[in-house]
Amino acid sequence: MAEASREVILQSTITCPECGHVETETMPTDACQWFYDCKGCGAVLKPLPGDCCVFCSYATVPCPPIQSGGACCG
Repeated sequence: MAEASREVILQSTITCPECGHVETETMPTDACQWFYDCKGCGAVLKPLPGDCCVFCSYATVPCPPIQSGGACCG
């Protein structure tokens, strides 16, 4: 069972802090996503201070490098 907890989740639900729009996206495994265009209001989301990517700031699941226990590629 310990191995199952190490499985990296690629789907994450991101919520726009501007309009509240919710969208499930597939996170990239080979790059950090520093910007995200909200499909609801068009706002360009950027990571919060201290976070490496928009998924770590606004989504339900952190990015794959963080899930794996490493550092983000930022």
